[in-house]
Amino acid sequence: MRLRPGTTLAFLCLSAALSFAWYAAWSAKGGSDLNSYQSQVFELHQRLLFAEKENKERSNELNSVLKAIRQVIEEQNNTSTNVQPSTAFTEWKMLHFRNRLPVHLTNIQYYLPHLQEHEDGIQPNIVIGQGRNGVSLVIGIPTVRRVKETYLMNTLSSLFYEMSKEEKENLVIVIFVAEVDSEYVGSIAESIRSTWRSKQILDYTFLMLYAQPKGTFYLQLEDDIIAKPSYSEEIKNFITKQESKDWIFLEFSQLGFIGKLFKSRDIPLIVEFFLMFYQDKPIDWLLDHLLWVKACHPDKSGDHCEKQKSYLRIRYKPSLFQHVGIHSSLPGKIQNLKDKDFEKSSLFKAHPNPPAQVATSLKIYRGFSLEKAYEGVDCFWALAPVAGDYILFQFYQPLKIESYLFKSGNMDHPGDQLLNTTVEILLDDERNLRRMEGKSQIFKNMTQDGFLRIGAFEKGIATGIINPLFGRINAVRLYIHSGSPMWVLLNEVNIYKAIVKKISEVCKNMKIFQAEWKQGHLVVATT
Repeated sequence: MRLRPGTTLAFLCLSAALSFAWYAAWSAKGGSDLNSYQSQVFELHQRLLFAEKENKERSNELNSVLKAIRQVIEEQNNTSTNVQPSTAFTEWKMLHFRNRLPVHLTNIQYYLPHLQEHEDGIQPNIVIGQGRNGVSLVIGIPTVRRVKETYLMNTLSSLFYEMSKEEKENLVIVIFVAEVDSEYVGSIAESIRSTWRSKQILDYTFLMLYAQPKGTFYLQLEDDIIAKPSYSEEIKNFITKQESKDWIFLEFSQLGFIGKLFKSRDIPLIVEFFLMFYQDKPIDWLLDHLLWVKACHPDKSGDHCEKQKSYLRIRYKPSLFQHVGIHSSLPGKIQNLKDKDFEKSSLFKAHPNPPAQVATSLKIYRGFSLEKAYEGVDCFWALAPVAGDYILFQFYQPLKIESYLFKSGNMDHPGDQLLNTTVEILLDDERNLRRMEGKSQIFKNMTQDGFLRIGAFEKGIATGIINPLFGRINAVRLYIHSGSPMWVLLNEVNIYKAIVKKISEVCKNMKIFQAEWKQGHLVVATT
């Protein structure tokens, strides 16, 4: 078949057009692939740089671990010939060593991409403290400015209330002021926020990451709580009693995020989970969701899920911490959250004081009388004192007193303390002073109305031993030398008479539970 010239020309034109279209499409696709490859190469380059940086940090951390191991070995060698410590203490130290793993969150820039241009954005602007590390327990407390009332100082007073020196040395409290105004405690005030709950979770995660390398365990608290006395010892004992080490957190309060204790080595994982969903739900909900992810299976029942979660979240009862704040950090919000499992400690302590008539110039608040405090029925509470106010214990007959103890303030009202107050005694016979050595110095402590100053309140407490050469004493007086805006709360009065000591020893031998003076009579109670 012969093709006509016109047909041949049309065929050639069509073929050329199709070839050109195919080439154009291939070129466009090739260009797109090239851009994609370039983007992937750039991303790979960035990851390599990040990996190199992480490698350097891990190397530094490994060096720190080796240094710590050498230190532990040296301590064991130095103490190998000494008496072995108690089993509980050894278990606590072993837990402390096993959990000291220098793990840090590496994906925080993924969840908070604005930090890529500010590598120091997760570092605090101002750090005030002693830089202590290596303790067993770290407590984190975030705080923000509250419009109505602040509870932080009362919270700290409660945490340190009657804590021993050894417990203080094995504890670090990190207070995170989550504000940006430099005039408000160095670096605090209102910053630009998304929502309150989202910022609250970011505050928690920042604090947890900062505190993580400081100790073995991390305890989360808030700035408006009170603590049960001896909470630190109870927490330590509860940790050592756990047979399984698979728990994620121990719970010392049922309210929200208060009283949750984590292993420091687990904090990066927990924080990363929080950062994934910090804009979606409150932090206590996220913590429960984390347990669900770790323990539950869609093919299992709800009861099975709750049982598995109970192995990861272990509850301690009664609660060791109570929420006392009323005014939220959110302006205008009132919250009366209370932990029903918190056993309120007694706000006063009774002692068998000798019979006496009591008097005070302070204005008593409601029914919290001085008589009740002296007899061990309740605490004594009065309005703000002025200079010259006093509390007087006048004995019915002169007595020989061995020692005294007065405690002011308590867990609920730690600030209601006696300040600039002296302890004074009225002697039955001042001639005893003239027979004592250093009598000239003693007479300098005499007041114009004949009382002798023998002690003073320090940090709300006055205690001391009375020189037996003073002889019999007619009265004991607490004299206030300056006014104070705070009220006065006396929660413990103990005037120790020699006969009381002897009676207490006899009662102990006879298995009598308690002996005390009430309204001039000795009352005993048996077991």
